[in-house]
Amino acid sequence: MSTHATRMLVDATIEALRRHSPFDRMEREALAFLAERARLGYFPKDSHIVTPEMGPVNTFYIIQRGKVLARQSGEINVTEYSSLTLGTGECFPIGSVMARRASTNSYLALEDTFCYQLAADDFVQLMQMSQQFNLFCTQYIATLLNQSRRQLQVQFAQRAAEQQSMSSPLSAIITKAPVSVAPETPIRQVVETMVSGHVGSMVVVDENRQPIGIFTQSDALKRILLPGLSLDRPIADVMSPHPHALSEHAHVYDAALAMAMHSVRHVLAVDGEGRLKGVVSERDLFTLQRVGLRQIRQSIEGAQNIAVLKQAGADVRQLALNMLAQGVGAEQLTQFISALNDTVTRRVIQLNLATHDLYGIEWAWLSFGSEGRDEQTFSTDQDNGIIYICPDIMNREELELRLLGFAQDVNRDLDAVGFPFCKGNIMASNPELCLTLEAWEEKFSKWIRVPEPKALLNASIFFDFRALHGATHLADRLRMSLLNMVKSQGVFLRMMAGNALTVQPPLGKIRDFVTDLSPDHPGCIDLKTYGARLFIDAARIFALATGLYNTNTVQRIRLAGQRLGMAPDETAAIVEGFNFIQLLRLRHQHFENEHGRPGDNFINPEQLNELDRRILKESFRQARKLQQRLKLDYQV
Repeated sequence: MSTHATRMLVDATIEALRRHSPFDRMEREALAFLAERARLGYFPKDSHIVTPEMGPVNTFYIIQRGKVLARQSGEINVTEYSSLTLGTGECFPIGSVMARRASTNSYLALEDTFCYQLAADDFVQLMQMSQQFNLFCTQYIATLLNQSRRQLQVQFAQRAAEQQSMSSPLSAIITKAPVSVAPETPIRQVVETMVSGHVGSMVVVDENRQPIGIFTQSDALKRILLPGLSLDRPIADVMSPHPHALSEHAHVYDAALAMAMHSVRHVLAVDGEGRLKGVVSERDLFTLQRVGLRQIRQSIEGAQNIAVLKQAGADVRQLALNMLAQGVGAEQLTQFISALNDTVTRRVIQLNLATHDLYGIEWAWLSFGSEGRDEQTFSTDQDNGIIYICPDIMNREELELRLLGFAQDVNRDLDAVGFPFCKGNIMASNPELCLTLEAWEEKFSKWIRVPEPKALLNASIFFDFRALHGATHLADRLRMSLLNMVKSQGVFLRMMAGNALTVQPPLGKIRDFVTDLSPDHPGCIDLKTYGARLFIDAARIFALATGLYNTNTVQRIRLAGQRLGMAPDETAAIVEGFNFIQLLRLRHQHFENEHGRPGDNFINPEQLNELDRRILKESFRQARKLQQRLKLDYQV
């Protein structure tokens, strides 16, 4: 073909493309590059253009004329549609070309169709040349992320609805065997059983296990204590006779209606013979419905013992599930979990202050790690410490012993509530972490001056701190000291950057992911170590370098990104990548907990659907971009 004819063909292609988005906004040079390299292909009616069976996609298609049917393949829905008709100017399959993998859809020519075809290598070069085209493809991935969230929302909403359905039978929500006594049982024995078993009511049954009465905690005050009744009297003397009972096959809303109509807090479930099968309380109905934040906070703040706080922890988990079902993102969800966990921790501290004399001491309870960053997931242990001021008039050793005794009790109660002891002993009861302001400053200074491997590891844990209770201004003073120390120690940040780069995103050169990094979990990826940590470490370094007080990773990325001149689109993509990894961690941990296993962070990518695999790969790419920025800034 002559040069003139080629030029005319290129010009005609440019003119045709300019009628459609995003080509109407593309830079002239990039559009010319596309027109010069695109080849027009013909696909007769009913012919397959792309299918999953064809393997990795090496061609990007733009419909010049005709119609193409995009239809999902397989049983897993990875988009919000099952089939979609594409027309002139529309493109496919963007995600597959970007990932160099097989398509998840089949593309069929509905009529005789012509498509511009661009080789994958030229597609990548075009993305680098054109900001508009790059943005178009990035937004496409963002659209996929939104679809993944909706898919996740549907999944959890279905499970939440199953748990929350008011049309469920009472037998479905009874999880504990009922505790009951005979009518002649002494009151003393009944009360002791209720206290030891942490139950709020006791059902009185006859010899056939048919309920004849009920006794509750609220009955004790008005029927025993105030009248001064002997505890040796039988429970039949103080029980409420004729308790409200329903068939175990009755619906949950029947129980709710009975409680509302008769102003009672308990309804008994019985079998066909009238025998006691279980007790349904107001709390049971409370956990079935969309648990409210205000109610949980009131429950926590008014708790008078650890048992109540432990139940509040279960309520927090239920509310978190509801929020997942409502499509709440990982950033908001981890902050929400952290905020309620903070409230539980503060209440545990307050309960212990009643038995420890710390009056007149200026001190604060510090949280480190994920709690210090407001990023707690469903599975978290304790990471805490104490900072205090020791006036000249006080004996240092005596003051430390008082604080350590207090911390030991708080750590013990936090473990009982549901925050396990830290295996690395990063707890306030450790004398190394119960220090004066000056001692903390000296510890930080030593790590910064001599950044050996252990010091760098300590910095990654302890530099993410915040005060939960007490003299919070002490934490502010420590933060100011830390930022001033780092200003004059560029070598330290360079060493931190080098340490952060020792862990790389688990992206494979042949396979999508590297899954042999954790020998005890073959085929899995540790999303904490090889996922979230990559973002967290980089964000910490950028925050220290730019003098940020913030400890939350997303806030650090956004604010440091502004100070470092990062493009808003680049920052947003990094944040989305981090949040998606956090969302996968939350989903996996909740699944593990529901099946009676301790939640962990080990994901088998082969068990993810195609959409989540694709977005996880893109998230790891964003982590790699963040690390490349570290490498460039600190020359490591």
